[in-house]
Amino acid sequence: MSEPSDRQLTDLLDALGEAQRIGMLGPGSLDLAIRRAWVFVDRCPKEARSFVDLGTGGGLPGLVVAVGRPDLSGLLVDRRAKRVDLVTRLVGRLGLADRIRTWAGDVVDLPVVMDDRWDVATSRGFGPPSYTASLAAPLLRPGGALLVSEPPESTGERWRDPTVIEAGLRLVDVSDGVALLRPID
Repeated sequence: MSEPSDRQLTDLLDALGEAQRIGMLGPGSLDLAIRRAWVFVDRCPKEARSFVDLGTGGGLPGLVVAVGRPDLSGLLVDRRAKRVDLVTRLVGRLGLADRIRTWAGDVVDLPVVMDDRWDVATSRGFGPPSYTASLAAPLLRPGGALLVSEPPESTGERWRDPTVIEAGLRLVDVSDGVALLRPID
């Protein structure tokens, strides 16, 4: 697993520290949270050019992916406008505004409001597998990938639920706490 450079880590600690100070991220170690979110950077397919972060909250993992993969354009989505306002400011502070957008709204509405599709969808604690899969699948381009945080020691068994398969996604694997799902051909 790769790690953020000292500069990337410092920039992210500074930006996400603001989210933590105002209660949009939990009280735990930001250094550890960033390193855990860096797994999303490593798991993003190399050929990917775009991503959407579902339920971005205070910016994890979306801001980490944006910093770690400067070749990606992205959309950070949350239904709470206050969170999106903060994340929009953090996108600007991190110098990402030329390729990272934010949107305040429900992910359910995203396919109706935007005509875009993405190579990767990321999610950290967005919802149960059936809900996450049903909302993420229509957002992915053919051959895309859904990356989702998993509880410690998870094998991803929860993603083998028939409703996930009905949504059109299949579990590929779980590595370093992040499940990778791909569309069913």
